[in-house]
Parts: sequence; structure tokens; C-alpha cells
Amino acid sequence: MRSLITGGAGFIGSHLAEALIARGDQVDILDNFSAGKYEISGSRIVRKDIRDDSIEDDFYSIERVFHLAAAPDVKLSLSDPNNTYYNNVEGTFKVLEFMRKKDIGHIIFTSTSAVYGNAKIPTSEEEITAPISNYAASKLSGEAFISAYSSCYGIKATVLRYANIFGERSTHGVMFDFYNKLMSNPDELEILGDGNQEKSYLYIKDCIDATILAAEKQTKSFDIFNIGTEEKIRIRRIAELLCSGLGLSPQFKFTGSEAWKGDVKLMLLDISKIKALGFSPKYSFEKGLDNYIRFLKTS
Repeated sequence: MRSLITGGAGFIGSHLAEALIARGDQVDILDNFSAGKYEISGSRIVRKDIRDDSIEDDFYSIERVFHLAAAPDVKLSLSDPNNTYYNNVEGTFKVLEFMRKKDIGHIIFTSTSAVYGNAKIPTSEEEITAPISNYAASKLSGEAFISAYSSCYGIKATVLRYANIFGERSTHGVMFDFYNKLMSNPDELEILGDGNQEKSYLYIKDCIDATILAAEKQTKSFDIFNIGTEEKIRIRRIAELLCSGLGLSPQFKFTGSEAWKGDVKLMLLDISKIKALGFSPKYSFEKGLDNYIRFLKTS
């Protein structure tokens, strides 16, 4: 199997590339290296933007595309919506056009739990989508284009709505934010919001297992899978565990009731659909966090 990973030099993409290569896949990576920095041994790397029309000349014999390239920051999507639109909506459209012209038969798209907005929990794939951030809206737009291309051109489509993914190589998110703040001032930790936000966090290795499983076991021409865990954890508790792992006891400073515009305060996905394919998370939150802390200390 020859797979193309857009955003394959980034956090999730680089782990996915390693896993596919270990399984015997030929892996091509398309990344502009604006955020990603990992060049995975055994892969073929093309340094270009996904919106570059010339990518049609760079790849051949691709059988499936894992489309991960995106502007992933919810907060930045508020201050720079244009960047979010051009990378996530236009970028996804360009990838689909590339696939249509090259007759590539399968796209695996990494979407987000944020498309549900403030939904009832646990949230199933059947729940109405109601984005409250520009980032979530851009991902839902990508899902819509993918659904249309699947229907119009026969491209098999696997949409994965990720919970919060964390682990080695991650350079954004609450844990990364906390760690950097503590390295700057170990006596005080600013926590955005009131610390009572509760969300689901999935360790990177479990994320990759679920991603490959969905890609290989999906039977429908278009399908959506929630990818997460069956437990949620409070932001304040994450801060406590991280501080304990670092041997620190800072004073917590909360910024108010709302972390930022577009933040979903309560998130827990119903993952029964991906579990029915055989998925079961192997890592507890605590074990994943320990691994991530060790990585941050040495990176």
C-alpha cells in the first residue's frame, strides 16, 4: 500500500508515518514545514504547500491519502480566520481535486470533536454539528466537501473526529502551554478559564492505532468515527498531575469563567462505533502524560 500523508512532518502525521512504515507501507509526505519539523526515515518527503497546484507532478501510484495538514489552533482561528480558512477549507479542496485528477480512491480526514460545539455528552456521531469556533467551522466545511466528492466521484472517505490528542512531539495544547509557563515561572501557573473545563484526552499511540484501524476496516463509502477515550479530565487536574510530575508546587492563577471565545468547556465522545471495529485505548491518561513529560524534559 502506498500512502500519502499531508502534514506528515507534524505531531500526529510523523507518528502515523512511522506506524505505516513499520507495517510495510510506502509513505510519501507532503508538508510545507511551517509547523512540522520531523523527517521520518523511510519516507519520501516533498516540501510544498497543499494548495500548490504543482503537487500533481510530485506523486504517483498513491492509493490513499491521510489528510492531516491544517492550521490546528482554535484560539488563533479567532484572531486570524483567513489563515484558518485558506489552510483548512481551501487546502482540503485542493487535496480533493488532486485526488480526483490522479484517480486516488481513499481519503482519511482528521476532523475534530469541536464540530459538535456544546453538545450533550457522551456525544455520538449522529449528534447535530454546531461549531462555535472558526477552526471547528473550517473542519466541518472540509467534511462537507469530502462527503460531496465521495458521492460525486466515488472517493472512499473516512472522517475521524478526534478528541484532544497529546503526547511526544506535540507543540500546542494545554499540557504544552502549562509546561512552558512553568519553565518560565515555576512558582505560578496561569490557567485559562476557571479550571473546571472537562474534556477527553487521547494519547498519541492510541490515536494512531484508531486511525489506521478505521482506515482499514471501514466498509461504507463514506463514514464518520469519533476517536477518543471514555473518560474526561478536568483542566485543573491536568495542571496538578503535570506539576506533580515535574516536582513543582506553584500557585494556580485562573483567568475567569471562559478560557477563550470558541472553547468547548465540556467534551466527551461516544466511541462505541470505533470500538466495534476492535479499538480499545491501551494507555491511561496518567501513563501518557508521564511519557509526554519525559519528552518535554529532553526536547
